[in-house]
Amino acid sequence: MRVALLSPLPPERTGIADYAAHWREALAASGVAVDAPLGERPAFASLHEARAWVQAQDWRGVDVVHAELGGGRQREYLALRALQAWRRTQPAGAAVPALSATVHDPERLVWRPMHALGLALERSAAPRALRQAAALATDAWALRDERRVAQGLDGCVTLTRTGGNALARRLHLAPELISVIPHGTLDVAPASLPALPPQGPLRLVYFGFIYAGKGIEDLLDALAVLVQRQPGWVTRLRLTLAGGTAPDIAFGSRGSYLQTLRERVHALGLSTLVDWALDVDEADVPALLQAHHAVVLPYRESRKLAWLGQMRGTSGALAWAIACGRGAITSDARAFAEEIATGNGAAFPQGDVPALARRIELLLEQPRLLREWAERAGELAAQRRWPQTARRFRAHFDAVCARAAIGRPAGVMAARPLETPR
Repeated sequence: MRVALLSPLPPERTGIADYAAHWREALAASGVAVDAPLGERPAFASLHEARAWVQAQDWRGVDVVHAELGGGRQREYLALRALQAWRRTQPAGAAVPALSATVHDPERLVWRPMHALGLALERSAAPRALRQAAALATDAWALRDERRVAQGLDGCVTLTRTGGNALARRLHLAPELISVIPHGTLDVAPASLPALPPQGPLRLVYFGFIYAGKGIEDLLDALAVLVQRQPGWVTRLRLTLAGGTAPDIAFGSRGSYLQTLRERVHALGLSTLVDWALDVDEADVPALLQAHHAVVLPYRESRKLAWLGQMRGTSGALAWAIACGRGAITSDARAFAEEIATGNGAAFPQGDVPALARRIELLLEQPRLLREWAERAGELAAQRRWPQTARRFRAHFDAVCARAAIGRPAGVMAARPLETPR
């Protein structure tokens, strides 16, 4: 089987690029030839450019074109639109590749207008508020376009059942078109937990890209609540803030977000219990996470996106926690609650600082939970290793190739919930 992958790839510093690199390696190891025809090409400026690019490629011998969609990226989405238009021009009986995509941010594909007006406005010098207002005003148009693209695929993948159900409902897809394939995990050597309280401090780590919207302020505030309530706990708690700090996300019109966090740590009196580990190399991630008792992901959902729908994706950081055999405290944003529902962590209502503080306090009072979470995370990791993930994608691609060969009706509203494969 030969697959053409439409996706960002390293050295681009995004979660989807990291995911795609591991995905590509796993598929290649399973015997699938994976090409990356987009290479380092910049984003298409228009659908016209995407169509010209599609026409210039040789698609003979390609069984599946698979895209990684998420992060509001336009290049892969426009390439899929162009491929769908190109397929319609091919003569009956011609061999054309099946079309598939992993949707990282369901319940939508890209969450931004991809029509000509939206793309032109996005590149204009108009004030940001005006561009956002225009995007909101034209969202019904954008949603119709996303539905057409989704229903023109031969199949798509979501990382969770929650995301798959949300995608099917919003984009009117038949459930058989959606495969639920959890985020793959690397084969990380297990490591025992550090000394548990009261023998040692409770070591928590936030891991992921560091920028506004991740709820990091809520985590700091929760620690401040605990220390204020029990001053002696300043020696029983440690937090490491670890992750990427790409300039385009760590800095903005309001200055350095990192500096804002450092100032907040100081103002809350937490300087003695907060450590920093920035821009950690991938090879060092297992040692970092396994030096801690649990991962904390206090994400908040974007208020701006709430006008357009509900984002039900998951997190590469949570996949790392599972791979490293560590439990997690997460907010109920995205599809996190599903990912820790089998006993590998606990959730709290996003933005609820007292509730987050109680989750942390419970670990101090009942440290056995840390070991239970770690054991369950290890079991999940064994089920989600990348070789198993690659086999699930092979089955998904067999299905989409079969649909492409015989044709299929347009997607319809999902009538039943999806099942997560084991």
